[in-house]
Amino acid sequence: MSTLTSEFGKVAVLMGGWSAEREISLKSGQAVYKALRESGVCVDAVDVGRDVMQLLQQGQYDRAFNMLHGRGGEDGVIQGVLELMGIPYTGSGVMGSALSMDKLMTKRLWLGSGLPTPRHLVLKQATNFESVVAELGLPLIVKPASEGSSIGMSKVEAVKDLKTAYEEAARFDCPVFAEQWITGEEYTIALLEGEALPVIRLETPKAFYNYEAKYQSTDTQYLCPCGLEAEQESTLKELALEAFEASGATGWGRVDLMVDAKDRPWLIEVNTVPGMTDHSLVPMAARAAGMSFEALVMKILATSLVHERS
Repeated sequence: MSTLTSEFGKVAVLMGGWSAEREISLKSGQAVYKALRESGVCVDAVDVGRDVMQLLQQGQYDRAFNMLHGRGGEDGVIQGVLELMGIPYTGSGVMGSALSMDKLMTKRLWLGSGLPTPRHLVLKQATNFESVVAELGLPLIVKPASEGSSIGMSKVEAVKDLKTAYEEAARFDCPVFAEQWITGEEYTIALLEGEALPVIRLETPKAFYNYEAKYQSTDTQYLCPCGLEAEQESTLKELALEAFEASGATGWGRVDLMVDAKDRPWLIEVNTVPGMTDHSLVPMAARAAGMSFEALVMKILATSLVHERS
């Protein structure tokens, strides 16, 4: 680590927040807080509420390690607050955070950039659900555009169930869309300072890699090495980096994608503040690259230096 821990000054690990992912954020934040403290960084764990500006002012922090998942943390809101206060922070800036948090906007950016992502249709209360099925086929997946951790998502296998899936996703007060179902292998690629870490292949007996599979299940399998030939893994890494940059994301994050039976890759989403719990994928990829959790956390903290210079 080229940067001395003292040069970071006093660091606030931002966690909790008010999104549907609050509990996961608290777990991620505590893991990061412990790693920074053990690495000799002057650090506080800050449980973020609507009084975040007051807490940051009182703490007189030199920089922030953002571990806020979901709305308020990954959507450009906290990034805007930190920019206004002149506090350097980890990860993507305002624009990259806002765009990447919105799955619909991310897909539109990818399509405009000529990158592969499954076909989709926006759903509304007045939507003709039979016509959606006629265009996208079955099964399909329904998603709220601005939630993470697979919250509010449903796999739909019959047209009669599409309206119920829409209503479930619409509870989260954001646009809802249906997406073409891709049958194949699911992969995730962690990105750090412009480089892709080893690819992880996910296997779950669930209908898809949902909230339970991510955080609660003991039968989800994470395969790293992922089983791909070196050339194909390299191709996926390059695609992930291109997709990450196209969405305006910077610093660190994760790109999720599928590879179908014809070996065609399909981009699914970008995570600009991925989980850092014992079930999380970025620490897993870092370990496969020979990087300890503490080293990973310090490298992520160093991404805040970009905001300090800008």
